[in-house]
Amino acid sequence: LASWFSLSFKSAFALEGIGIFAMLINPGITGTQIKLIAVGCCLFFMIINIIGVKQTGRFQIALVISLIGILLLYVFRGFLLIQPQRYVPFMPFGWASVFATAGLVFVSFGGLTKICCVAEEVKNPGRNIPLGMFLAFTIVMILYALVVSVTVGLLDSIELAHSLTPISLGASTFMGNLGGLILGFAAFPAFISTANAGILTASRDAMAMSRDYLLPKFFQRIDARSKTPRFSIIFTAAFMIIVILFLSLEDLVKTASTLKILLFMFVNLSLIVMRESKIQSYRPKFRSPLYPWIHILGIVGYGFLIFEMGRVPLSITGIFIVCGLVWYLVYARNRVSRQAALVHVIERVTARELVDATLPEELREIIVERDKIVEDRFDDLIKKCEILDYDPATTTKFMAEDMFKIVANVLSRRLQIDEKTLFNLFMKREKQSSTVVAPGLAIPHIVVKGAGKFDILIVRCRKGIVFPDTLQLVHTLFVLVGSSDERNFHLRALAAIAQIAQDKDFDKNWLKARNIEELRHIILLAERKRVGII
Repeated sequence: LASWFSLSFKSAFALEGIGIFAMLINPGITGTQIKLIAVGCCLFFMIINIIGVKQTGRFQIALVISLIGILLLYVFRGFLLIQPQRYVPFMPFGWASVFATAGLVFVSFGGLTKICCVAEEVKNPGRNIPLGMFLAFTIVMILYALVVSVTVGLLDSIELAHSLTPISLGASTFMGNLGGLILGFAAFPAFISTANAGILTASRDAMAMSRDYLLPKFFQRIDARSKTPRFSIIFTAAFMIIVILFLSLEDLVKTASTLKILLFMFVNLSLIVMRESKIQSYRPKFRSPLYPWIHILGIVGYGFLIFEMGRVPLSITGIFIVCGLVWYLVYARNRVSRQAALVHVIERVTARELVDATLPEELREIIVERDKIVEDRFDDLIKKCEILDYDPATTTKFMAEDMFKIVANVLSRRLQIDEKTLFNLFMKREKQSSTVVAPGLAIPHIVVKGAGKFDILIVRCRKGIVFPDTLQLVHTLFVLVGSSDERNFHLRALAAIAQIAQDKDFDKNWLKARNIEELRHIILLAERKRVGII
């Protein structure tokens, strides 16, 4: 929700920027006309986004390339004419003004995270999303520093203070009115790019909230022809139009920055909670460095910037938080079943009964979609199979014969086969040759009479199971039972288990898993060759 609000406010600011730079064409333009131009542009970009993502992406690429080219021309030409004395005094109003301004312009860095909002439409997201964010951050930081340095070196403080278009004014000092117009028109791609990307990404936030049952279902409807969330785009554009019409430019910028800072605070806090939850199915492709100190410092720094923003943006942000809470209590609370990662942190020092499988299952589904895992019959069996987990605090070591009795009892009910028959088959198989295939791992597998029968049972016993003819204790059992007509799948299931158990971290993760669902997710998310529906 914070992401949707902040992106919408940022894009509304960009749309007003388009109207402001129209003053270069008609200096007599009024404030009302600026807002009407912004509304017209918003409707135009709404239509472009409804048409399709591919068209939007191509349009976006062309805008960004043209803007970078013009800014580099400005930097290279203007650098030769910089007057060093204009940098003195460097901070006439001290650090307080620096922090206040940093909070004001923070919204300009918000676009660096927009790629995350369209992650579902990104190829190879595990690689391309971090790469895209780092490239964007590097390019933007360098361009910001160069452009601001050149502009300050070209203009005196009075000119800077009274201009809404300082870069255009800076260009006019060495390229004349034509240079000012060129840079003024260069601002159009910048604002157009920001506004267009804002509608694109903010609408996906609304669609995602609808999928999570936080918004009504019609927000997630996809247009059959364009494959875009039409209603979500229209709703986002309508909200931007309201913001444009009823907020002043300064309040709009400050509110957008405050919401973006608040969002980044939540992101840092969420990362800390997720890391400390130690959930097995939390497997990010990119791990943030210098954890947790850089994230704690970020939270403190963001909090300081928020309180420097002033009364109006703080009030609007407070209203946003209250409205979000009310909406959750009135609409969403009874429609969603969510578990916070914080509960898993608490579970590390309290009772396991506090935790259910909701969050780990959500994370597993994300990994399946991100890594394009095509689930096969083995995955389907693992989802439904019985898993026995023996707590080392309440159990002792088992003998293999005792464990086979327990296994036979469970599988007899699932397969409708006599318990004693199953037990005798397990014992007979073990006498033929040991089913211990690796240190700590055994795979007892038998063939039963009948047709269309196949089941898997998994056992974890951290105290260990004593098998004959082996000195090492077995902690993991994969028990396979199938009829003769399931021979081919029987072999494929054995191959799948072998691939899973070969992972270098399997034993460590298996013994660390805190409950049955985490054990299940370790198997479901393991890297192995999948062969579709078998």
